[in-house]
Amino acid sequence: YTVFSLWDTYRNLTQLQTLLFPDKEIDMVRSMIDIYKEWGWMPKWELYGKETWTMEGDPAIPIITDLYLKGFRGFDIQAAYEAFYKSATMTSSDNLQRPDNAPYVQKGYIPLGYFAADMSGDNSVSHALEYYVADNALSLLADALGKKSDARMFRNRSLNYRHYYSKESGTLRPINADGTFLTPFNPEDGANFTNCPGFHEGSAWNYTFYVPHDVPGLVKLMGGKKKFVDKLQMVFDKGLYDPSNEPDIAYPYLFSYFKGEEWRTQKTVTELLEKYYTDKPDGIPGNDDCGTMSAWAIMSMMGFYPDCPGSPYYTLTTPVFDKVTLHLDKTYYPKGDLVIETHKTQAGQRYINRVLQNGKTLNGFRISHKQLVEGGKLVYELK
Repeated sequence: YTVFSLWDTYRNLTQLQTLLFPDKEIDMVRSMIDIYKEWGWMPKWELYGKETWTMEGDPAIPIITDLYLKGFRGFDIQAAYEAFYKSATMTSSDNLQRPDNAPYVQKGYIPLGYFAADMSGDNSVSHALEYYVADNALSLLADALGKKSDARMFRNRSLNYRHYYSKESGTLRPINADGTFLTPFNPEDGANFTNCPGFHEGSAWNYTFYVPHDVPGLVKLMGGKKKFVDKLQMVFDKGLYDPSNEPDIAYPYLFSYFKGEEWRTQKTVTELLEKYYTDKPDGIPGNDDCGTMSAWAIMSMMGFYPDCPGSPYYTLTTPVFDKVTLHLDKTYYPKGDLVIETHKTQAGQRYINRVLQNGKTLNGFRISHKQLVEGGKLVYELK
């Protein structure tokens, strides 16, 4: 397989493929590992046999970790871990996967100007955030492989996003070479794909909540649950959310981490689907990015979404359809088909009263992959 637009697809498309086409997803992972064996690096944005180096991060890590943690085998996980450890720890200029890994490892963050002298083209915060997410996934994989010290090291690195948080702006903020925050600074700069220091294809608002592996830690930095929820809601209320690009694509699902606030996820996702996904020629909000935008819609419409790459869990939301049947391959999912039904007492209901799996009420609004694919019936009762 070729054309691995991984910066895009690691967020949701590969998880959808793992459910519906696990045989193909395993073959794709085998192809990715073969790429590493042939030239020494995992793909980042590989196109027809050539690495383009487009975008940033280390996205092969959460993809392969996700597949492994969901119980899939049949690929060389030791070779994959070797590749991941190499890119995550090498601090010389020979690190093609993470060209700015030296300050990331040594300081815990990447300062402005290290990767790009032209500040308008510097994407230091974006680069670091992608590494944090990848290193969290790598810590999960290391733990599963029995590499406990590695797991602790990579988990600790993934928490260094805290360096970027500015109480003054209430957002993540670029850091100068001398360790001070960039000044002057406007968190709204960078919107609509305009250049701004520190962020790639987005503003600080499109990136500040992209810490899916440590939501409790980010909540603490922001001053508690209420301030976190209010600030996240403000992003939507003021039109600062960008539905056409990947960095903030999982924002609507963050509300469901807080008991009593899950309705915000259900309301926001429903409204985004109605507004941005239509049957018109421009019926998706921007470039589909090899299926990523469509996968967001498909999974959101079915009622569950993988909001933390590399972690085998989903957040539940209100399904669009009365009934959906996922025909799960019994070779990989012995329990077979999963049926998702939505029950309403009247038209227009969009909030979840409770979710039942095979007649038993689920606790909360998150579900593990293992639990999801046990087969049978998932029923959403709306109110």
